[in-house]
Amino acid sequence: MRFTAAAALLLTSCAAGQGGSGLPEPSARHIFWRPAPVMGAPEPVRVVEAAPPAAWRAIAPEDLLIIDLKDGRRVAIELSREFAPIHVANVRAFARAGWWTGSAIYRMQDNYVAQWGIGEGKERALPGGVVRLPPPEYHRPLTGLAIRPLGFPDSYAPMVGHADSWPIGYDPEQGRAWLTHCYGAVGVSRDLAPDTGTGSELYAVIGHAPRHLDLNIALVGRVIDGMDALSARPRGTEALGLYKEESQYVPIVHARLAADMPAAERPAYEVLRSDSPSFSHYVTGRANRGGEFFGRPAGGVDICNVNVPVRRRVQH
Repeated sequence: MRFTAAAALLLTSCAAGQGGSGLPEPSARHIFWRPAPVMGAPEPVRVVEAAPPAAWRAIAPEDLLIIDLKDGRRVAIELSREFAPIHVANVRAFARAGWWTGSAIYRMQDNYVAQWGIGEGKERALPGGVVRLPPPEYHRPLTGLAIRPLGFPDSYAPMVGHADSWPIGYDPEQGRAWLTHCYGAVGVSRDLAPDTGTGSELYAVIGHAPRHLDLNIALVGRVIDGMDALSARPRGTEALGLYKEESQYVPIVHARLAADMPAAERPAYEVLRSDSPSFSHYVTGRANRGGEFFGRPAGGVDICNVNVPVRRRVQH
């Protein structure tokens, strides 16, 4: 068996860990008190059903990107201006310029992402108002965020929780917070340089949460409806899940902001507020599943396993 120099260095550093166990010493900042499992916790579905109107936050039409596909299916994406304001402004500019009309989903990488746009290597003049070289908006200051801590440890961030119903990682020592790459998260494709992603090419996570991408790519939102229109597709057979033939592409008819759609056609959604008592009951239920099926509560939950409830809003 051959070892590279890097592998040998890793083995050496691990062997120097606590008690010669081969594991690096844990950092004190990552040691969490773990609450005991809760028996008889509320069922998450029942919590959502019983949540009062005040526990829901309406999603602004300006923050709602609607993508209509040629096969008649639709994807709704909530945009997060608080975490990537420049990229989100770019996405809005692309939508209003009709950038994605006639483009397509051209990448379906199994257990990873679905990607759409005009395609790699294709050139087109950027519409007015688009920042060509936006800064790498991978995180934002903690200041101004009302965070509900999850209360359980995380492998990728010192702390995790929810802010305005968005799943986030955050670091109190460095004073920064960031969106997490959970299922359905929508990010900005980029090249190697961190300032090369304008928002013209986007992807959505369709597999196990690739949290290693946190703090490496700008996230601009999340899919809140129509996820099956992205995830339930044949996988690409080329490198990185690219479709081999253009005949396999999934054409996009158009992508519009809900704010620009006729009022009669405009979909509306609302999300369970993370600062509400209902949300706290919901998290307790997700961490301690009970009912007839679960004989043993887990007593813990991952940030990406707290699927933030979203529902259609009845318009009057």
